[in-house]
Amino acid sequence: MTRALMWFRRDLSIADNLAWAAATSDHREVLPAYVFDRTLLDAAGPFRRRQYLAFVTALADQVRATGGELTVMSGDPVGAITRLAREHDIDAVLWNNDVTAYATARDSAVEQALTTAGVEVLREWSTLVHPPGTITTGSGHVHRVFGAFHRRWSEMPVPGIAIAGPAEVLAIAGEPLPTPDAPAPLASEAGAVRGRLDAWLDLVDAYDDEHDRPDHDATSHLSADLRFGACSPREVVRRVGRQSAGRTAFVRQLAWRDWFAHLFHERPDLVDHAQQPVYDAIAWRDDPADIAAWKEGRTGYPIVDAGMRELAATGWMHNRVRMITASFLVKDLLVDWRIGERHFRHLLVDGDVPQNAGNWQWIAGTGPDAAPYFRVLNPLTQARRFDPDGDYVRRWVPELTGLIDATVHAPWELGPLDLAAAGVVLGDTYPEPIVDHADARERVLAAYAAARD
Repeated sequence: MTRALMWFRRDLSIADNLAWAAATSDHREVLPAYVFDRTLLDAAGPFRRRQYLAFVTALADQVRATGGELTVMSGDPVGAITRLAREHDIDAVLWNNDVTAYATARDSAVEQALTTAGVEVLREWSTLVHPPGTITTGSGHVHRVFGAFHRRWSEMPVPGIAIAGPAEVLAIAGEPLPTPDAPAPLASEAGAVRGRLDAWLDLVDAYDDEHDRPDHDATSHLSADLRFGACSPREVVRRVGRQSAGRTAFVRQLAWRDWFAHLFHERPDLVDHAQQPVYDAIAWRDDPADIAAWKEGRTGYPIVDAGMRELAATGWMHNRVRMITASFLVKDLLVDWRIGERHFRHLLVDGDVPQNAGNWQWIAGTGPDAAPYFRVLNPLTQARRFDPDGDYVRRWVPELTGLIDATVHAPWELGPLDLAAAGVVLGDTYPEPIVDHADARERVLAAYAAARD
């Protein structure tokens, strides 16, 4: 074997990339290629599309630094990859696997076409710490309880760094890279990605205590890097380690990430169906006015509105606030979790099917190892606990900035004189709550109980 084609997808870096290391180690020449798939590009919201294009551009720069060029094409990956393989006498095509239903079907079609043409296909798993199939129950299935999965995951050694080999990287002209309509939310160059990880290493020891506070900048901001493979999850685990409670807690989040990917690899239909089928029978209300108020950040619950406005403005939302806003949609408004999952996935810069849908099923109580269906987050209790001074809310709900400290979380509890002094008129400058939480809790519990019966 002398010439390989490396097909990049959501592994947009040549550093610690298992498929790239194999291609450049086992072949004399490597043709690096990227195919812009319109199906995926059109499905992405504006923030993720810009970040995606920026990371592909950064990948092209990395390839260029090796003396080669990233050959860019657009269209159907089956036709594009098989055509490249045929036109350039490719002996083997390598790529890193993905777990979604779309990716699985696409990859099977590409592999079949290449195999028919006499081209060998080699696959790796570079976007996870441990690949699917390596952590299973005695019956060969993915654990349905995260704790059991995490124990096995933690016992496994973290793979060593994947080092590129000495192959010549080819420079074959392709199409020009698409031009984004606006700058990406995050700097995408390899140095910027390394810089985010380096900066996080200075803060991670406090993660266990601080990560639930949206008013503090106490999370890694690596989610988009990991989603697009600009940063290797194995490198993150190796560099963070487990020498403190904060580091151990953060690494545990990467185990959750692997777990959801393993579950979706086994059952790609989890994006559309509850892991526990009984909950597909819930009689959702799906009120259009409630859904619109939730999406637009005008529910009358400041912590919910702050999160939804942050998402709409930036393509990102703090993880604790993701939980609060998701629970509010499903449990307070009795809206199907799939509606919220699609909305989040469209706007999030780090939107990723297994992570997004897995977490939505967890908060909805429909997934494996899910929060019990009767666990209903109280948005006011959550706000007062995790944004005690109201700083996060005031940042995103400026019409409430006149309210001091934690009073910002429940303006409906204040008298008209206090509200007037702060320039707030409920129902005018800021909406009244669209639902009573106590009543909503009883309603959702009855709906879940009816489905279970």
